[in-house]
Parts: sequence; C-alpha cells; structure tokens
Amino acid sequence: MRVIESLLIDGQWSAGGHERQADVFNPATGELIARLGLASSADLDRALAAAQRGFQAWRKVSAYERSKVLRRAADLVRERSDEIAALITLEQGKPLAEAKMEAFGAGDHIDWYAEEGRRAYGRVIPPRARGVRQVVLREPIGPVAAFSPWNFPVSQLVRKIAGALAAGCSIIAKGPEESPSSCIELCRAFQDAGVPPGVLNLVFGVPAEVSDYLIRSEVIRKVSFTGSVPVGRALGALAGRYLKRCTLELGGHAPFIVCDDVDVEAVAALGAGLKFRNGGQICASPTRFYVQDAVHDQFVAAFCRAGAGLKMGDGQDPSSQLGPLANPRRVAAIQEYVDDALAVGAQLALGGQRGEGEGFFYPATVLTGVPENARVMSEEPFGPIASIVRFSTLEEVIDKANSLPFGLAAFAFTRSIQRATLLADELESGMVSINHFGLAAPETPFGGVKDSGYGSEGGSEGLDAYFTTKFVSQVG
Repeated sequence: MRVIESLLIDGQWSAGGHERQADVFNPATGELIARLGLASSADLDRALAAAQRGFQAWRKVSAYERSKVLRRAADLVRERSDEIAALITLEQGKPLAEAKMEAFGAGDHIDWYAEEGRRAYGRVIPPRARGVRQVVLREPIGPVAAFSPWNFPVSQLVRKIAGALAAGCSIIAKGPEESPSSCIELCRAFQDAGVPPGVLNLVFGVPAEVSDYLIRSEVIRKVSFTGSVPVGRALGALAGRYLKRCTLELGGHAPFIVCDDVDVEAVAALGAGLKFRNGGQICASPTRFYVQDAVHDQFVAAFCRAGAGLKMGDGQDPSSQLGPLANPRRVAAIQEYVDDALAVGAQLALGGQRGEGEGFFYPATVLTGVPENARVMSEEPFGPIASIVRFSTLEEVIDKANSLPFGLAAFAFTRSIQRATLLADELESGMVSINHFGLAAPETPFGGVKDSGYGSEGGSEGLDAYFTTKFVSQVG
C-alpha cells in the first residue's frame, strides 16, 4: 500500500515519524487507496524550529517581493488545477466540476492576498507638539498554526496560507487526513513558486495531538481553525490560555427565507443547487428553508423537482452532480436525522433512504412540516437534507432564523426593498446574502458570529488577522 510523503518541513518532504498512519479512502467506492504518514512530536519540533527561522527571514522580505512570489504560486495553481481537482474528487468525493471550480478558484484567493499585502498601510497621527512624529505600523504577528477541514481541502487551506504569507508570517498548516493529496499539491505550488524553506510547513497527524502541541508552543503567535463548534471551543480556550490570537470559522445552520413576492421556480432551483452542492457538506450551506404561506406548496414542488433531477454517482464521472458523503459515519448520521424528524411529525417529500451498493452515498432529501423539536432543526446536519417550514410574517421568521446559537450565513429572497433592508438589519449572522448567492469571494470577508466563531478570512479583514499593531512616537 502506497504511503504518502505528507510532511513539508523546512523545504523537505518526508513520510512522518509517528507510529500510526491514517487510512485514505475513496468515498465513492469505500476502497482504501493510500496510507498517510503522520507527524510525531519530533516532526512538530522540527516544523516549529523551521517556522521560527522562516519567519525571521520572510518578515524582512518586502511586501512587493512577497507579492511576486504569491502571484507565481497563483499561476502555478491554475496551471495544475485539473490535476489538483482530480485529487479532490478522488479523496473527498465531490463532483469533478465542483472540484475544478475549487482548484482553479484557489488562484484567485492567492492573487487577492498578493495584491492586498502590498497595500497593508499604516497611518500617521497628527501630534500635539511640533517635532513629534506619531506613526502606526502594521507588522506580521509571527508564526501561525492553521487547521483546515476535509470538505474543501484546497479552498479552506489556501485562505490561511495566502493570508499568512502575504502579511509576512510563516505558517505550519495541518491539513485534513481524509483528503490530503490536493493539500500537498497546493503547498508544492507555493514551494515551486519560490516560498523559502521554513516559511510554509505542512503536517498531518493525530488531530488532538497536533493542535495541542502547536498551540502550546511559544513559537506560535496566531491560530486559525475551520471546523466544528466543539473542537473550535476547545482550541479557542487553549489559545486563550496562552494569549494566542485566534480566527475561528465554525459550524452553521443557515436559514433560507423565501418571501411570497419572488420568482418561486428560480429561487427553488437556486436553493436546491446551494443545498446539495458538495452533498450539503458545507458550513454555509442553507439548511432551514422558511417559505411564506402563499408560495410554500409551489416552492416545495419546484425544490423537489430540482433535487430529484440531480444525478448521484462517483464524482469522477463528469455527469455526476451529487457525489458521496465523506465517510460511512456521515451516512449514518444523516439517516438518524431523517428518522428522528419523521418520528416527531415531519413529512418526507424526497429521498430519505440510502440506496444499496458501494460507496458512501445518500440521496437528495427533502422534509416538510418539520417540527422545531426535530434534531435536524437545531443541530447542523452537514449533509443533503433540506428542512422546509412555513411562515406567515416577517417578524415570525426573523425570530425563528435567529433562534439558534449559530450565526455563520443566512439567505433571504424578496422583491421588496423594505423587506430586504429589514432582513439585512435583523438577521444575526456574519454573512447575509439577499436575492442571490454572494458569499466566499476572495475579496469579501467570510466568518460568523455567536457559536459560529469570530474573525474573518477573505477580504481585507482576512489579511488584518495576521498583523499586529505597533505605535511609534518619535522626536528628532
């Protein structure tokens, strides 16, 4: 069985010295396709030492020169995007068309940070006395520990790497053990573009061991994590104990509000596309569909037609539109949510039962009349389930949308400017998209509030996270 050389430390690739290895599966077939070398504590020590040295050198490279390296990396990622996409699909399962968008789009994220890093300005503060100069400088915060999830192995990791490098930081990135190969090729593109040894380090390992070891280290000054709420709480608490700055992008349970004045067919088609993309394994995926009374039945019928029309199959088949879930645990979890909802009074409008055969597949599933006490209404399902509920008034649906501790993304559809403004003002969410899908572009902030975390990736806010502020007051 092939063992993947998965560790990039101080410019060198190795298989890792941990006594354990991780199994890598093809979720479309359930086949074991490789084993992944994991980092030992000695490997992590080498990565920390390399990141410290790398930071001391990289911070002194001008923003202009750093930008040139990042732009070369962006070009290489685009040139290699077909190969990277094939690896995403093989190990993560999403349809190849989606994987190609993720891989090619990574170049845009790198380009954005390359240019934004050249414009990370400080400021001059007018003094109270002549002869005094008061200057605010923005300096790289230091070596970064970044933890990235399996559902978007490239697009989540690239935000962290590009933001850190653009600011002048070094980084130790822990990629997802379930889908490692595309992460490896992403880092190889940065390396080939001229990122010096030690500035970018990639490790895989036993997640709790790696996060605990890196965050406790005096070398690490900043932590970036994308993943579940429970793990985010634990890492945030650990980082807080050691006064490490954190960016936490955690789970969501996005409301999708449909008012009675919209083009129902168009909104239903868009909603189904967003819901079932990547099998619903997206933190910002719409999950709770609130539809106003007058258009409820029409929306359900159109949404079910769109979901039923998706071809489920191996993502490597170009005709597939709905790939497998990540692992058999996700399939079991989705079935539990469906069974629980039906037991408390929901109706099944589409799907609801996995088919026979190999792979970790679950069909597009639609539940209607879902009671508030169904687990799927309060727990992030992270799968291809849409729960559709009626509402009457805007005040009622805003209360329902805001009733959970999550606050990552929210979607709303109306032709009324008055309604749109009210929804934008009142929805408790880090991101609100009205009348279209407008999230996750490189130039826009991506992040949540409440239990969905704090801080943003993307946009100028994403770069700010890797700077610290220094005030200099000088006479003479």
